[in-house]
Amino acid sequence: MAATLFVAHLTATLFMTGVIWFVQIVHYPLFRLVGNSEFARYETAHTFWTTWVVAPPMLTEMATAVLLLLFKPKGVSDSILWVNLALLAAIWLSTAFLQVPCHQQLSQGFDAATHHRLVVTNWLRTVCWTVRSGLLLWLTAKLMVV
Repeated sequence: MAATLFVAHLTATLFMTGVIWFVQIVHYPLFRLVGNSEFARYETAHTFWTTWVVAPPMLTEMATAVLLLLFKPKGVSDSILWVNLALLAAIWLSTAFLQVPCHQQLSQGFDAATHHRLVVTNWLRTVCWTVRSGLLLWLTAKLMVV
């Protein structure tokens, strides 16, 4: 069971790391090119459809991160799993308290300062997901030799 949980967790994390880098480098910066007249409509559609893409892997990440603490793979320390969960908690808190409020403001219409804040604060999630991917890939390599 621990191996299945770990693979599900790794898969969801790697998927979300790819998504967040695309969002950070391509998607969010392009918001400024949408145009003021259509931006509110665009933002509403964007948040609706993005939720369908990111909610399943984010929920999978959280559930499997917690379950991995209960069903720990052999050779994995508790501290590594807690660091992983702490980074995931930082992502969720950043989403709730930094990015979601920006999206709520942007759903009223484009605002350059809010857009800038969204792009800048999103680096926190980008870094946390990247670090988590590195950590989990390192664990994968470690587990392959056990």
